Amino acid sequence: MPLRQHPDDRRPHDRRRSWPPDRRALTAVPLALIVVITVVDVLAPPDIHLGPLLIVAPALTASLAGARATTVVALLSLAALTVIGILRDGLTTGNHETQLGALLAVSALIVALRVLRDRHERELAQVRSVSEAAQRVLLRPLPDRTGPLHLASFYLAAEAEAQVGGDLYAAARTATGTRLLVGDVRGKGLSSLGDAALLLGAFRAAAHLYPDLPGLVGHLDGSIAWDLAQLAEQQRAQREDGLLDRPRLRAFRRTEPPDIRAPDDGRPDTAADDSGESFITAVVLDVPDDGAVVRLVDCGHPPPLLLHGDRVTALEPRRTSPPLGLGELVAAPYVVEEFAFLPGDRLLIYTDGVIEARDGERRFYPLTERVAERTAAHPAEPPAALLLHLRRDLLAHAGGRLDDDAAMVVVERLRRPGPGAGTE
Repeated sequence: MPLRQHPDDRRPHDRRRSWPPDRRALTAVPLALIVVITVVDVLAPPDIHLGPLLIVAPALTASLAGARATTVVALLSLAALTVIGILRDGLTTGNHETQLGALLAVSALIVALRVLRDRHERELAQVRSVSEAAQRVLLRPLPDRTGPLHLASFYLAAEAEAQVGGDLYAAARTATGTRLLVGDVRGKGLSSLGDAALLLGAFRAAAHLYPDLPGLVGHLDGSIAWDLAQLAEQQRAQREDGLLDRPRLRAFRRTEPPDIRAPDDGRPDTAADDSGESFITAVVLDVPDDGAVVRLVDCGHPPPLLLHGDRVTALEPRRTSPPLGLGELVAAPYVVEEFAFLPGDRLLIYTDGVIEARDGERRFYPLTERVAERTAAHPAEPPAALLLHLRRDLLAHAGGRLDDDAAMVVVERLRRPGPGAGTE
């Protein structure tokens, strides 16, 4: 089964309760403080005043519960300070009136800040809900079984609170086998969602239509190039109309390919200065049901790793094709590479966010070495277990935070093909 970035089952749209069940014991502490401070202040000598310490109760509650609970505790603190005044030197003294006013003002500020925090948490929960919905629609989980293959995957988004970004993967069943796509949009996080959605949609629509990989990859490249051309024309028209200034142009984060750029008129090219070209590195694989091979076209993507027993081999192509969106720069057709893929073998396909993750000493993540160590110790480990280990190891190497989106897919050819052919 695909590994999720957030494995817990929390519902992100649930509103935070004022008194969370798992914190009831802690929220009893402010109430105990109110009682203790009140009793000690009443019994203390006349020159000792502990009433101002009551502000600790609402301040502590604000860190444990919501605005409603904080308000209740603040009112109880005010009531306790009133009781102290009645039992000691009266409510009308200047000292006690000053304490009441200060406690009221600070409590009101604490409650207001708690209200703002609750609002922010609700907005964040909505963002998470939308992010999860986008992930389910855009980056569909790979089937656990498809034909004679066993699949597993995980995705880690670089941007905080995002669950999907510029890395992508998809699988599709054809009449003769399974086709897979793993890609990486230039850039990271939410700004690259448009290109990722475009490529995934094109792959799902065309994977069944083209009998050969070069035709499929050419279709994907044409879809990306067409989108870039449309965006370039829109940018050029807006620049000519004076509607697109430098700050707004920077937000596009990409420019047109070289063959459709505007002629050099001597003015600075703001698009080129701010964005650079947009493209998608990808590897497209075709795994026939019959036979013991895998065919692939590598479009500027890191080579997959073949795990055969305890051996790990990078499937280096003889000639790498240009990234999707830049296919017109090379006149040569796409080259299909064929490698042995025997029953029991596994393929590890990944994006550059994995191998470019750095530790505290700025060292890259040694994926090949880590995979070799793991397969030597667990040669028959299921794909999901292997990915779970690599996910934890990657996050530990990077200190729990990645600078770029990262994705991995493991494909295992089963020794005994079983029923259940998943489809896309």
